[in-house]
This record gives sequence, C-alpha cells and structure tokens, in this order.
Amino acid sequence: MFQEILQSLPQVLIDGLTLGTVYAVIALGYTMVYGILELINFAHGEIFMSGAFIGTALLLILTGIGWVSALPTIVMLIFVLLVTAVLTGLLGMGIERVAYRPLRNAPKLIPLITAIGISFLLQDLVRFIAELTKGNYIVTGPSLFTSQIKIEASAVLSVFDNASIKSSFIIVLVTAVILMIALDYFVNRTKWGMAMRAVALDRDTAALMSVNVNKVISITFFVGSALGGATGVLFAVQYGTVDPYIGFILGLKAFTAAVLGGIGNIRGAMLGGLILGLMEMFASANLSLLTGGVFGAEYKDVFAFAILIIVLIFRPEGLLGKPVAEKV
Repeated sequence: MFQEILQSLPQVLIDGLTLGTVYAVIALGYTMVYGILELINFAHGEIFMSGAFIGTALLLILTGIGWVSALPTIVMLIFVLLVTAVLTGLLGMGIERVAYRPLRNAPKLIPLITAIGISFLLQDLVRFIAELTKGNYIVTGPSLFTSQIKIEASAVLSVFDNASIKSSFIIVLVTAVILMIALDYFVNRTKWGMAMRAVALDRDTAALMSVNVNKVISITFFVGSALGGATGVLFAVQYGTVDPYIGFILGLKAFTAAVLGGIGNIRGAMLGGLILGLMEMFASANLSLLTGGVFGAEYKDVFAFAILIIVLIFRPEGLLGKPVAEKV
C-alpha cells in the first residue's frame, strides 16, 4: 500500500499545488476583511466566480479579434488579469459601500446575513447574464496553455511514477505566487499596509491618529476582491469551464483554508490554502486504497474537513494564528 501511495505522489503534489494556490489566494480575501472588520465576507466566493466569468468573456472576445489573437498568449492573459482584477476590485468596493458600511455598527449577525444575500444575488445575476448572452450558464473558455509537459519522476526515485503537467499549471503557480508575495509586501512594507494593520489592531485609535478608516476599509475590499477576481481567471485557464456556482464550494474551502492557517493572518491563509489543496488531492488519489475501498475519491472533502477539525481541536487559533484576548 505504501508503495502505491509513493507511486502517485509526484502527480498528487502537482495537482495539490495547483488547487492549493487557488485556495490560498481566495483565502487572502477572507482573511484581510476579517482581520479589519471581523466580518466573514461570504460574497467573496462569488467575486471569485465573477472574475472567472469576466476573464473568460474577455478571452473569448480577444481571441475572436484577428490582430489581438496574433499577440503572444501570455500578453493577452496579463491584460485580462489586470482588467479583471480592476473590475472585481471595484465590485468589492461597491459591495462594501452599499451593503456593509451602513451595517458596520449593527450586530455581527446582520452583516453576515447580508453577505449571504449578496452571494446569492451575484450567483443569479451572473447566471442571468450568461444565459442571456450564451444561451447556457455553463461557459467554456478558449483553450490556452494546453500543452503537456512530462516529468520523469522515476529518474529521481524508481518507486515514483512519471507525472505530467499542463503548461497552464506553471502559469497558475507562478502568477499566484507573485500575487501572494506582492500582497505580503504591500501589507508589511507600504504606508497603506501599515494603515490596514493599524485599523485591524484598533479601529477607533487609528481614527484618532488621523487614519481614514473608511478609505482603508475600501482599499482592503478592493485588494482582496482584485486578488479573488484574478484567481478566477487563473481557475478558468486551468480548468476550462466555469459556472455561476463554482464560487460557493471553492469559497467555502478557501474560508476553511483561512481558518486552518489562522483567520486574520495573511501568511496563515497562504499556508492553509496550500495544505488544504494537498490534502484534498492526496485523499482523492489514495482514500480508496487507505480504507480498503470503503471510501472513494468522492469523500475527499470529508477527509480534508476531518483534518481541519483535528487541527482546531488542538490549536483553535489555526496554524499561524495567535490567541487574542477579549477586550472588556
């Protein structure tokens, strides 16, 4: 059994890293908003989904224009990533201004219910637009970066099977890593990042120290939503097909990743996303083998959430989180 697990390990690591980086970047949006407002923005998964649809629509339009389609594919993808990030960032700012800011001093349950309402609203709005324009709410984007790259893992260790990756895997991984590093630099090394950390620490004191709290919160929503939208484009490029409901399950898992790493901790969200993606792919490949056929690959979510529960039992604040004293 152990040998069979080792044989599939290279492919599991590749697939797990791909999925884990998607979870990690989406989780950053959850953890940024929670760190400042202590609000679980359940609409963030739908912002990710909106980014996937916007990116797919732009790619379909651009590949249909003769002179644009002649440009290098990577140039087209960078342009689509930037445009989608700006649009979804503005969408996030709009949601914060209209739906969350008026409820900022309300009981915490009310903004949470509002977030769920916004989530359903975005789902139905995107489905309506997709069906109106394409006749179907399931949309398939253009085939980009589809070439297969073989990895001779058996040459490294004979027990390994060879693995293969799509060229889109490299694009997704490199872009996601760049986004995470850029965010970490922005939060820890810039003036606006310092303002975000100040507001997260004590909103009232930050306001007394001339920090524009409303602007900081708006920028937080913009940055988190822009990252989510860009990740939606990467997801569409990697997996090809998108629908209005991908944001729900992916958003839930990304939120789980944020909790696993330590909600409110940016580096914890990155780590939690990678761990969750690797666990899910490991379970998908080996759960049937480990349980003697009792559980199949369809139970991979159960395995991942069971690991989460075990971690939180022994470390409730998450892997990189810190215990927070209640203010009285």
